[in-house]
Amino acid sequence: MTLSELRGVRRAQEEAQTVERHGFHPTVADYVRVAIILFIVTAIEVAIYYIPSLHGILVELLLALSSIKFVLVVLWYMHLRFDSKLFSALFAMGLAMTIALFVATLATLGAGLL
Repeated sequence: MTLSELRGVRRAQEEAQTVERHGFHPTVADYVRVAIILFIVTAIEVAIYYIPSLHGILVELLLALSSIKFVLVVLWYMHLRFDSKLFSALFAMGLAMTIALFVATLATLGAGLL
């Protein structure tokens, strides 16, 4: 067996052990699907802006859609979905506290924006 063949065998064994240790890892097709979903949500955001009857709830709709995109990016492209549940819980708590601070600031300083 040559050195290059040995390296190839070891590399395949290491990859198999990594998958075994960490479980499922997304394929390129999974990332493309998420990118398509992000594109669709962005298209919906742009379309919502041009619908005059939705201007009363425009900010709320755009914040909700932006939150969906934010969560998808964090879960898939930052690999939080495949990490420990502790990291997911810490992320969720931080996001909830940020939203609460944002709403409290708007309620206090916005004087009628909410």
